[in-house]
Parts: sequence; C-alpha cells; structure tokens
Amino acid sequence: MYSFSKKLKISAIVFMILGALGIAYGFLTIPNSIEDVKQLTEQQNQEHNAANEIEQNANLVAENNAGVSEGTESEYLTHALHSLQNRPYAAIFIAMFFFFMIALGTLAFYAIQYASQAGWSIVLFRVMEGITAYLLPGSLFILAFLIISVANGHYFYVWMNPDFYNPQSELYDEMLVGKSWWLNVPFWMMRTFIYLLGWNIYRYFAVKHSLAQDSGVDLTHYKKNFKASIFFLLFFVVSESMMSWDWIMSLTPHWLSTLFGWYIFSTLFVSSITVIAMVTIYLKVKGFLPQVNNSHFHDLAKYMFGFSIFWTYLWFSQFMLIWYANMPEETAYFTPRLLGTYQLLFMGMLILNFVFPILVLMDSDFKRIPWFIISTGIIILLGHYIDIFVMISPATVGNHWQIGIPEISSILFFLGLFIYVVFNALTKSPLNAKGNPFITESEHFHY
Repeated sequence: MYSFSKKLKISAIVFMILGALGIAYGFLTIPNSIEDVKQLTEQQNQEHNAANEIEQNANLVAENNAGVSEGTESEYLTHALHSLQNRPYAAIFIAMFFFFMIALGTLAFYAIQYASQAGWSIVLFRVMEGITAYLLPGSLFILAFLIISVANGHYFYVWMNPDFYNPQSELYDEMLVGKSWWLNVPFWMMRTFIYLLGWNIYRYFAVKHSLAQDSGVDLTHYKKNFKASIFFLLFFVVSESMMSWDWIMSLTPHWLSTLFGWYIFSTLFVSSITVIAMVTIYLKVKGFLPQVNNSHFHDLAKYMFGFSIFWTYLWFSQFMLIWYANMPEETAYFTPRLLGTYQLLFMGMLILNFVFPILVLMDSDFKRIPWFIISTGIIILLGHYIDIFVMISPATVGNHWQIGIPEISSILFFLGLFIYVVFNALTKSPLNAKGNPFITESEHFHY
C-alpha cells in the first residue's frame, strides 16, 4: 500500500495556502472605479510611451470582439475596468480548467483501456484511478465558478448581457439573438450539470467495480466496467465537445470553429497522459509499482509524442482554414493572438507543444528514460497551460493580461489541491489491480 509522504503532503498544503493568499491579493488589488483605471493607464503610458501600430489595431479588434466598441474615452475606460476586474477570475478559471481537464482526460484514457481490452496498461490502472479522484472536487469548483459567472455574466461571459437581446439597446446584437436558443443561462447551466454528473457517475462506478474485481470470484465486475466504458465514451465524445463550446468558445460568442471540440480534446488528452507518466515514474522511484517496466514508460511516451503531433495537426487545421478563407468573424479570433500582445505566447506554445516534443521524443531510446520523460512532461504541461491561457485571456482580459501574482497563485492553489487529492486517493487501495484478467499480460509486457 502506498502511504502519502509527509513531505509531499506538507508541500501540497503550503501550495494551497500560498495560492489562496495570492488569489485574495489579486481580488484586493483590482481597480474598483474608472478613476482607478485612469491612474493605472497614466502610469502605464509613462512606462510605455510608444505602441506598435499593429498591436493597437489588434487590441481594438479584441475589445470590439468582446462586445464593447472603443468609441469614447468613457466607454474605453469602462471596458478596461471590466477587463482588469476579470483578471483574477480569468486566472482562477484557467488554472481550474487546466487541472480539471487532466483528470477528465485521464478518465477518458482509462475508459479506452477497458473498452479496447488493452493488456499493457493494467498495471497503471490504480494511478489513473488516483488521478481521476480529482474529478469530483474539480467539478465542484467548476460548477461554483460558473454559477458566479452567471451572477456577473456580462463581464466574463459577454453573451449573458441582456442588453445584447434588447432591440431598444444600442448593444443589440442580431448574431447573439440567433444563437440565444443555445446560449441562454438555464440551458447552459443544465448542460453543465449533465456533463459533470455523467463524468462523475462513470468514475464512481468504474473505480468501485475495479476495486471489487480484486477480490471477485469471476469477471462480473470487469464485464460491467467494459460495458459501462463503451457507453461512457459515447457520452464523452459528445459532452466534451459541447463543454468546449459552452465553457471556452462562448467566451468569444461571435467566433465559431467546428474543430474546437477536437482541439480541446487533444489538449486534455496529451496533458493527462503526461501526468499519468509523471505520477507513475514518481511512484516507481519511491519503490512502488515494481511491475511497471521501461516498456510501459515507452508506451506512455509514445502517446505523449503521438498526441503532440495530433494537437499540432488540429492547431494548424483550425488556423489555416479560418485564416486562408479570410472570414471576418473567425479571423478576428486570431488577430489579437497572432498580431497583438499575445503573439509571443501564441507562437511560443507551438514550440513547447510541437517542436520540443517532436525533437525530444522522436528517439525510441529516450522514451524509456524516466528523467527524460519527466523533463519533457514539464515542458509539455507548461505549453498546454499557455494554450489554455491564450484561449481564455484575450476574450476576458484583453490586452491587460499579465503573468503575475493572481496567475501564479491560482496555479499553486490548484496544483496543491490536485497533488493532495490524487496522492491521498492512491493510499486508499492496493496499487496492483490484481483481479483484472489482463494483469499477467501487463506485468510481463515488453515492447
């Protein structure tokens, strides 16, 4: 049985405390009035006297895309106030979603192993079950955040602003009115509840039957998980795509991408497999999981490599099709990211998520070296955090973004929570899924 080391537990708690203090600081230091924004703007203008013309145009597009025209100075300052007030919310949402998607992607990978009756991965099942333990607390945080967003919706999710649907308002938006059958608060929240409930129900029963199979006299529990995994994957394919539209794409309600659900899937899948590999290596180094060998590491690293390529394919396809077609609403999504203040992050994540993995993980021998996998995994996770950041910040924070105390603190808080929940869950059951019919094949797996 694995025991949660005191050092790791204290580290997780310290991360959560420091993160909570930093998040509180972020909310306490945001401007509360237009006068505060004026003072902040004057200070920034003194520090940055010259602005690139391309960046100015890109920032204007970003502000217009968020539903507010620059128009007058008063309108600009009001929009700037809302963007600056959004910053701690955006920092929390980015970190919250990042760690939640790791648990969700691990659950999907776990279900795929059952549905495909894979034999190599059984020795990793307890690791996957431990990681997916974060799904429930992560779901509660997501649900709470979205409920808060409803209360303050026209600042974070701009489509929730009732003025966009009022014909008498100067903000009346025919495009949003046409989408209101889907983008309306009751239906939006109902869908969210269904996603979270469905994912957590499958996780609860899958782990329950997996543990029961350890002492089972027949394969009843395994067969139940096999059937449940097939139905879950059908539900997951639909719900994950809809979730990506509802939680992220709707932040920019005028924009549309038919590839976006797959793009989010590739992000969460490669991130989750990376974390599976890192947790497995940690446990192996600590003297647990003796049945795990270099071939298991090799296969996990192959998935990391393969889905990094898959992510790049979707990134390029989404970018190329929209940019080449020169569709006004769709190209507006890329303007602040490619030509504006997010340009360095936008192009940098391509290096971290594609160029680095393909150069490092191309060699088959490197896929068997634990410290190499860990190092590469850290870079991949950093790259995909930036990916999520670039998806969310332009629509919520605009050109007022920073990587500062709110962002770092949010990462620390949810990282600490993730570590605490996952490694505490690993102490609840034996790390060897001995009742699985393919366990012997997995223990003797060699590539």
